[in-house]
Amino acid sequence: MDMVFVLANALTRGRSAGLAATAGIMAGGLVHSLYGALGVGLLASLVPVLFRPLLIAGALYMGWIGIALMRSSITVDHVGPAEAGSNGQAFRRGMITCLINPKAYLFMLAIYPQFLRPDFGPLAPQAAVMAAMTAATQLAVYGGLALAAGRARSALVGNRRATIWVGRTAGALLVLVSAFTLWEGISG
Repeated sequence: MDMVFVLANALTRGRSAGLAATAGIMAGGLVHSLYGALGVGLLASLVPVLFRPLLIAGALYMGWIGIALMRSSITVDHVGPAEAGSNGQAFRRGMITCLINPKAYLFMLAIYPQFLRPDFGPLAPQAAVMAAMTAATQLAVYGGLALAAGRARSALVGNRRATIWVGRTAGALLVLVSAFTLWEGISG
């Protein structure tokens, strides 16, 4: 959802709109990080026996997303005329797009238990590091996508092979990470 939004903004309105959308998604991602940290913290402290099942469920969910990406054939076939709109509007819409994405909340609850551990010390500093890493990852991925799409519109539009390859590679990486997480949840 977020990636498509950034791509659409960059392809239709250029690099600056794509980067503004990226900034909005990063702001929404910080809210997701807060919810993820609070959820993991509450579960780990109030019901520690649920931590391992949460880790396993998160790994399975992440694997399911990865398999879905690997099987998808998402392509960018056509770009219509540019819409009028400000970068502020792209930022706001990017944040709203991120915040209304239910998969993002589930993804955070799937990822955070792997890295936020009460036995590593207070959760607040761990959560701050995770939030910073989330924002940096979003900037790198979505910002890079915005720059690439803004620069190489003609190469992306209609190149079915390239867009399918990107989706399948991302899916394979998610499956790999989920397999390691599942192993840790089952064996640890």
